Amino acid sequence: MKKFLIVLIFLAAAVFIYDESQKVETSPPLTPTIFVDPTDMSRPDDLWLPGQQVQGRGMVLRILPDDNEGSRHQRFILELPSGRTVLVAHNIDLAPRIPALQTGDTVGFYGEFETNDRGGVIHWTHHDPQNRHPHGWLEHNGSRYE
Repeated sequence: MKKFLIVLIFLAAAVFIYDESQKVETSPPLTPTIFVDPTDMSRPDDLWLPGQQVQGRGMVLRILPDDNEGSRHQRFILELPSGRTVLVAHNIDLAPRIPALQTGDTVGFYGEFETNDRGGVIHWTHHDPQNRHPHGWLEHNGSRYE
């Protein structure tokens, strides 16, 4: 009877260890990226959701003063091909500023979209030094700022 009990305990332990070894550690899913083809007007940017990574390009409508409270941000308004306008808030403490940016210039972007009452904001247009967020960027006149 003792041998039977020892074998039963051994089998139960083996099943428990095997079951635990089959568990796969999963990381939280990354926010899906929505790519905006500037020539494709059939992909409306009004389907963007807050927190999504988006990529596209637009024309600079207005250059705003830098936001110098907390992390410094270069700010400007882009008009997307659809006519929608978005504020770009580019962290210049983590990435180089776009020099000599002018109204009418074209800027490509990859960053996180957030909604607001004026069309939205594109931020995280820089690398993440802690590698916990997708790295973003801006492109202007053949140079990438990340």
